[in-house]
Amino acid sequence: MPQAAPLTEHEFKPYKVKKGEEYMSEGQLAHFTEILNAWKQELMDEVDRTVGHMKDEAANFPDPADRATQEEEFSLELRTRDRERKLIKKIDEALTALDADPGDYGYCEACGIEIGIKRLEARPTATMCIDCKTLEEIRERQNA
Repeated sequence: MPQAAPLTEHEFKPYKVKKGEEYMSEGQLAHFTEILNAWKQELMDEVDRTVGHMKDEAANFPDPADRATQEEEFSLELRTRDRERKLIKKIDEALTALDADPGDYGYCEACGIEIGIKRLEARPTATMCIDCKTLEEIRERQNA
């Protein structure tokens, strides 16, 4: 039987909470560690593909329009990779939190309540519950 490919962040199986299971049990922590590691690997693979693509596609076009098009494509790709680099940093922070003090992962850093399994599956790097995050975003808009 062929071995299944590892799940990516977008293909994980949702966690099914067992009856009587405490929030952020060992099984849940392992679930989120797996999601975070798969997501990080997916992003790192994309970085490698970008570097390879830019090396392979780099050309010195004699036509200025062709050269400008290529530079714009590369610029867009590099901006995307920069956003992903910042996301990898957040993933590393979440993995460090899981390793250092598993009792803190999954709890809001502002108010201390449970962030929730579904929210963490949607955004495993979340550090705030939906209410605190919403208030933070409202404050940011008011101060902008």
